[in-house]
Amino acid sequence: MLERLQKIIAHAGVASRREAESMIREGRVTVNGRVVTELGTKADPGHDHVKVDGKLLTRAEPHRYILLYKPKEVMTTVEDPEGRRTVIDLVRGVRERIYPVGRLDYHSEGLVLLTNDGELAFKVSHPTHGSVKTYNVKVRGVPDERLLDKLRRGITLEGKRTLPCEITRIKTTGRNNDEGNSWVEVRLREGRTQQIRKMFQALGHPVAKLKRVAIGPISDPKLPPGGWRELTKSEVKMLNTMKEPRPAKPRRSARPVSRKKSAAPKTRRGARR
Repeated sequence: MLERLQKIIAHAGVASRREAESMIREGRVTVNGRVVTELGTKADPGHDHVKVDGKLLTRAEPHRYILLYKPKEVMTTVEDPEGRRTVIDLVRGVRERIYPVGRLDYHSEGLVLLTNDGELAFKVSHPTHGSVKTYNVKVRGVPDERLLDKLRRGITLEGKRTLPCEITRIKTTGRNNDEGNSWVEVRLREGRTQQIRKMFQALGHPVAKLKRVAIGPISDPKLPPGGWRELTKSEVKMLNTMKEPRPAKPRRSARPVSRKKSAAPKTRRGARR
């Protein structure tokens, strides 16, 4: 059965579909010995010989889904040319060829998903599927609501406008006349390189600390830095359907009863009733 090359590569657990598209454009993929650079090219995984970087794609491995808390100063890559620690170095005993979904910059910390399921990786990383990442961000100073509204609506960074996002104040640290710093929760549907840092830097409130606390509906406040665990079947299902747990509906407060008694309508004398 003919399938698009990027889908075949993703199913084999080599990379996400988006990364597979880059591999094709870069000429790193061959089909039956012929280099292919067209994204629309199809092949039959049961009969054609598809190679990535000279390695023949074999039967897909069992899917693994791992949630890792990345500490600061760890690369969210499979390997690093400068020899720095990567998220793969933190996951011991996993034989399958897994890779991180999306990026979390070197100086940030928080949750990272690692998997060899290319289809799920595509859903989680692509903004059109509604995958929301939640961050707790500490910024210097106290940005006023007008500035935060700008970020909520979207601003232009490096010639491209950011998508609308959700920003909620958490707390402000400061004593007496010192305005201190601010903690805010940011919910993004896209993930450009160091996007949150650049957003707040543009407003004059640079980021001092950044933690990713949720990937779509998945969170785990008990997971320590460097720790990891397998996702449950229900968590994998939520990621595949991108359905987040419904928040509890706020109770409607009863309308206050007016203590003023309504005056009886006045009737004119002699009027018929």
